[in-house]
Amino acid sequence: MNEVDTIFRDRIMNLEDEIRKLPPVEAELKHYFSRGVYARALYLPKGSVLTGKIHKYSQINVLLKGKMAIASIEGTKEVNAGDVIESGPGVKRAGYALEDSVWLTISGTHETDLEKLEDELISPSFESYDKFLLENKPCLGQP
Repeated sequence: MNEVDTIFRDRIMNLEDEIRKLPPVEAELKHYFSRGVYARALYLPKGSVLTGKIHKYSQINVLLKGKMAIASIEGTKEVNAGDVIESGPGVKRAGYALEDSVWLTISGTHETDLEKLEDELISPSFESYDKFLLENKPCLGQP
């Protein structure tokens, strides 16, 4: 991991700590299952600020409705309804809903138990993700 990655990780975790100090936002979450596919839709009211989860594997994200500002290691960009984002493993983003928005994350899995899903697909921290990556490099096809 390089210095830029380390700085971004620290900044996004600091932002997450600050977000926790804000009053909670009512954001509806819906889960969808199909053969080998899990999708999670998050309904965000305008003005919501959030950080995403650290996914162990790549996934696809679609902004179904609205407009959001999304910050990642690659910078900040505006995402509009209909935009599709391919997200690699280990990515954590911050988002701000510029309008009422619906963010859909699509992952490959046959698991339907939500607790098991979280364990299979999500790392609770960057340290946990780094450990997962080291332990699973051959299985993930990485050198």
